[in-house]
Amino acid sequence: MSREARLIQLLTPDGERVDHPDYPLDLTPDELRGLFRDMVLTRRFDGEATSLQRQGELALWVSLLGQEAAQIGSGRAIRAADHVFPSYREHGVAWCRGVDPIDLMGMYRGVTNGGWDPAEHNFHLYTIVIGPVALHATGYAMGVAKDGADMAVMCYFGEGGGSQGDLSEAFNFAAVNNAPVVFFCQNNQWSISTPFAKQSRVPIFQRAAGFGFPGVRVDGNDVLACMAVTKAAAEHARSNGGPMLIEALTYRMAAHATSDDPTRYRIAEEGAEWELKDPIHRLKTYLINERLADDTYFADVEDEADELAVHVREGVRSMPNPHPAEFFDHVYAGEHALIDEERAEFEAYLASIEGA
Repeated sequence: MSREARLIQLLTPDGERVDHPDYPLDLTPDELRGLFRDMVLTRRFDGEATSLQRQGELALWVSLLGQEAAQIGSGRAIRAADHVFPSYREHGVAWCRGVDPIDLMGMYRGVTNGGWDPAEHNFHLYTIVIGPVALHATGYAMGVAKDGADMAVMCYFGEGGGSQGDLSEAFNFAAVNNAPVVFFCQNNQWSISTPFAKQSRVPIFQRAAGFGFPGVRVDGNDVLACMAVTKAAAEHARSNGGPMLIEALTYRMAAHATSDDPTRYRIAEEGAEWELKDPIHRLKTYLINERLADDTYFADVEDEADELAVHVREGVRSMPNPHPAEFFDHVYAGEHALIDEERAEFEAYLASIEGA
């Protein structure tokens, strides 16, 4: 079977609904409109964060532009009790888990070490280092299996993370321990400036077979397909089926991060080709063609997006600056003699500067 034939798609780039025998999905008009709203609002606060970084309000921002369908579709597919282990670009999944975008930006502003309580949202802290998140998620899933809990564990990573040894180790641990973990790869084609063709000769999803569990490739710009496949994979994990790998084929429309300039290594024609597959545009086309939403609805969503942008701007700019010595607070869970000594030396240094 060709790679193209294996691509699971429920909504074409032209906004046409198609069925897949293995991944049925029946959503109400309200649910379909909700997915559109999620993607629009996520794209808006993501763009606002990029602007805030350019204005000096954030030290860095990692945009998800173009990957909204992969994140919203999968994020809305799982249960509240399921646990999510993100990398550092999963702002849409965070939105689905109820994390305030301002809490995400606190870390990128440098005022927090995380910004939210993982236990409150079952959404763990961002993992900036590429690769280890797969081991974290697998270990947690192994614990879940031993406890007999009825939940799945979601692990998000990019195709660049697939080049790390951590992922192979995680795949093996998950397979031999039948861990209830869903590995969700957002293959956005570029690991910073390295194209996917220079990272792997085969699609990511085919790697699962070598470790003894199923892998599928889905149209990552199709929010419906991402939802249907993730629902099935999570249920597979919860029902003692073991791990499953999803490769969502998408595209990073923006820079890798605000410190990156993609015009130095990508051609404009490539981006233009992927713009025709825009995840928000295709769902909007479907809603219009099926008369499930009108101009008033779309205008209301845009108004809500404007309100969210104001909330983000005001929230970020009003964040209090932490005291520099606070970064000693969470090195260890409890007191530590060496850390206490280092804190005292640092505070004495700060006092000397202030008194100079």
